[in-house]
Parts: sequence; structure tokens; C-alpha cells
Amino acid sequence: MSVLSILKERGFIEDLTHTQELEDYLTNNKTTCYIGFDPTADSLHVGSLVCIMALAHMQRQGHRPIALVGGGTGLIGDPSGKTELRKVITQEQIDDNKKGIRNQLSRFLNFSDDKALLLDNAQWLTKLEYIPFLRDIGRHFSVNRMVKAESYKARMDSEDGLTFIEFNYMLLQAYDFMQLAKSHDCLLQMGGSDQWGNIVAGIDLTRRTLGKQAFGITFPLITTASGIKMGKTHKGAVWLDAQKFSPYEYYQFWVNADDADIVRFLALFTFLPMEEIEQVKHIQGVNLNKAKVILAYEACKICHGENEASKALKASVSMFGDIEIPDDLLAGSSISRGLHLSDNEDSVPSSSYIKDDIMGKILLIDLFVGAGLCKSKSDVRRLIKQGGAYINGNKITAFDQKIVNDDIESNEVLLRAGKKKYHKIILK
Repeated sequence: MSVLSILKERGFIEDLTHTQELEDYLTNNKTTCYIGFDPTADSLHVGSLVCIMALAHMQRQGHRPIALVGGGTGLIGDPSGKTELRKVITQEQIDDNKKGIRNQLSRFLNFSDDKALLLDNAQWLTKLEYIPFLRDIGRHFSVNRMVKAESYKARMDSEDGLTFIEFNYMLLQAYDFMQLAKSHDCLLQMGGSDQWGNIVAGIDLTRRTLGKQAFGITFPLITTASGIKMGKTHKGAVWLDAQKFSPYEYYQFWVNADDADIVRFLALFTFLPMEEIEQVKHIQGVNLNKAKVILAYEACKICHGENEASKALKASVSMFGDIEIPDDLLAGSSISRGLHLSDNEDSVPSSSYIKDDIMGKILLIDLFVGAGLCKSKSDVRRLIKQGGAYINGNKITAFDQKIVNDDIESNEVLLRAGKKKYHKIILK
């Protein structure tokens, strides 16, 4: 099966250019492809996973992926999918963010021996001279066609409008594609559906300047069954960095997926065989919950490694009870098929305190905020008022409640926000 067929079968494709030519090209060549990543933070998040997994599938089928960090374009900001001007970040911030992005991508891609490349478009964009760029590149672009692009129309219709610096973004991304085609024979760009106009512009520029046929693939915007943008939670973004979003929290994010999303998420965010995933369409009830456990385990394993996935699984079992996965359910998963691990809580997020510093002195409200269970004290008060805050399984009823001796079990206190979020306080 060709990589294009794999991506189609698993739900990655929204649109593509030159369908038959692209199929032939991918079937008959070891190709180089690329996706751009915005370096505005030191971590990617779940919203980037479709792009990352697509690159991983390309590499697994023998092609070479390029992850292009927008160190140059990041100094400007991509207006695609945005209704307001992005904040300008410094080169120092971009350099720091690149390091974090590479660390995360290394979980998904093999960068050894140039099997995958991490490049920065600052290498060529920051060296451009304005007049030669306008003369050699700008002359290939029609303003009439550019303003019809969805990425520009949304900004032009917004209150702030579209700045001239952002208007240049399409030219710069097209130049990236042309540069990669020239220096690395990269003839396929992939990206989110909001990148369609930029990708087509790059294909056209590559044809005009190099005489090469280039191709494009876009992916759909992934939303949950409830219509929420993928990766958005009450805590904010679901980061791929374990320091920003722990493996246990990451596991819980996936295990709490809506029933209606399980088959689609298994196809997009794991490497399990599609014939096994198709069988999940026909199960329900308890076994569907077990399929969620496998989804969470596999997604966590890919992002954080098998050891962290196993620890998160054991921690979840210790919180919510033993679970046994049938041998014939998603058999390609490496998950343990018999779990009786209720005595292992090592992966529950925890904090350590000196006992004398906390007993009767620190409000539970402050501990909830410090543990990351709530964003603010007002959020904790709201949670308490709604009956969703617990200490060792007992409902917290007072805003001024503190830890007392009766709350301590084996020098530990377990805090809970809602049904799924736990944090362990270890007293020393």
C-alpha cells in the first residue's frame, strides 16, 4: 500500500494537488517532503499531532521528512487561521523554542543519518535583500489572487485588518518551498487546511522558477465529537513537553476521549493496523472503554516512550481500578493484557512538603492551585461550591479548610478535582 493510500485510509487527507501525478510520484520515488512548524513556544501541542504523525508515516514508508522550523517567518507571524496580529518574538526566543521542538519531534521521527531533517528557514530568509526579492520572486505573485486566499480574507475582514508585514507571508512560505526544492529536491509540502493558499503559491513559484512539478497535501482541522478544537482543555493546550503536561495528564487526556472519537483517534494518533481499528466500530460499553485505554497507552507511548506510558497506565489503574484487556482487542498494541496494579501509584503527579510547614498552615485552596489542579483560587472556590473538590475521597466543603492529622494516610494526602484529576501531596 502506498503512503498516500495509508494517509487516506487513516483520515489524514482533506485536499491534495495533482492527484494521479502525486500518487505516481510517491509510488515510484523515495521522496522528500516537509511541514512547517511555528516556533512561538518551546513545545508543540496536540493540535500539531496530525502533521507530526503524517511525517512519521512518510518516514515509515521510506520517504525523508523535513520539519521546517519557521525561525525566519516566526519573526513576522503567519496570518493563516488567525483573526488578530501575532506578537513579535525575538531571535533568542526562537532559538530556545527550536531546541524544545526538536526534542519532541525526536520522539516521532528518526533524525539519525539524515533520515529526517530539522531545518530553519532563517538560514535563507534573513539573508534576503528586499529589492532583488521583489524583482525575482514578487513578480510571480498576483495581488488579486492573493487577497482571495482564505488566510488573508479572515484577517482583512477583522477589526485590525491585515498588516503589510503579514501580507508578505505567502511570498516567504512559497520561497521556502522553492528553496527546499532546489537544495533538497523536496517536492511535497503538507500542512493544515488553512495552509492551502500558501502551499499552492509555493507549487506555482517552484514551477515558474525551477521548472519542477511540486505537490501539496492538506489535513483537516481536527475537532472532537463535541465540536471543540483538538487539544483544547480547561487547562489550556495539551503540550507534548512532559514538563508542561505530564505523561500521566497526557494519558488521561486520551482516555477521557468521547466514545464517538475513538476509532478516528486510533487511526490518526496511533500506528495500530487499520484492520484492528475497524473492529472497534462494532464494540460498545465496557470494551469500548478498554479501547480508550489502548488509545491512551499507545498515544502516550509514541509521545513519551513506553516506560512513561506504562507508568501512566499503572497510575490510572491504581486510581480507577483494575482492568483486563482482551487478547483480541487491538492485538497489535504492546499494552499489558492483565493489569492488577492497584498498589502502584508512582506516576500520579505529586508534590513534596515538609510536614511541619504545611499542617494547619496552608489552605487547601492554595494547594489545589500549586498542584495545577485549578488555574486560580477563584476556580478552586467555584469547584468547592460545585462539590467537585476532594481530599482523600472526602468532599471539601469549606474555603478555609487546611490539612489536619486525620487527612494523612501513610504520610500522603490525595487531592482530586472533579472525577479524573488527581495530585498526591507527600509529607516528609
